[in-house]
Amino acid sequence: MIRFSTLDVEMPPIEPLRDKAWIEQVAEGYGKSVGELYYYFCSDDKLLEINKERLGHDFYTDIVTFPLTDCAKVLSSEFCISVDRIKENAGTFGRSYESELHRVVIHGVLHLIGFDDLTEEEEQVMREKEEEALKLLFS
Repeated sequence: MIRFSTLDVEMPPIEPLRDKAWIEQVAEGYGKSVGELYYYFCSDDKLLEINKERLGHDFYTDIVTFPLTDCAKVLSSEFCISVDRIKENAGTFGRSYESELHRVVIHGVLHLIGFDDLTEEEEQVMREKEEEALKLLFS
C-alpha cells in the first residue's frame, strides 16, 4: 500500500496510480516488494520541525525517511517531503518541478533498498540510481 497525503501544503503533481506502479516497479527491480509506504508532503517549516523533534537535526532538507521495518525484503516507511525544498532545488539544478518531485520520492525508496549518499562516491551512485528510476517513469 502506498499513500500520498499532505500536512500543511496542497498536494503536489502526483498521479497516484502511475506513481504507485512506478515505485513498485523500482522496488521489484531490486528484489524488494512494497509493504506500507506513506508519503507526507509539507512545507520547509513543518519538515524542519519534524527533523528537530524526531531526529534532533536543526537544518532544512528535502526528505526524511522513517523506516517502519528492517526493509530486508519488504519496504515499509514514512517519508516527509518538503515541497518548498523541491521547488528551490528544481531551480538550483535546472530541473522541472515534477522531475525533482519524483527524484525525491524515489530517493527515499532507494535509501530503504540500501543506497546511501553520505560520501561523494555514494552520492554519485545514488544520483545514477535516481536517473535510472526517473527514466522508467518519464520514458
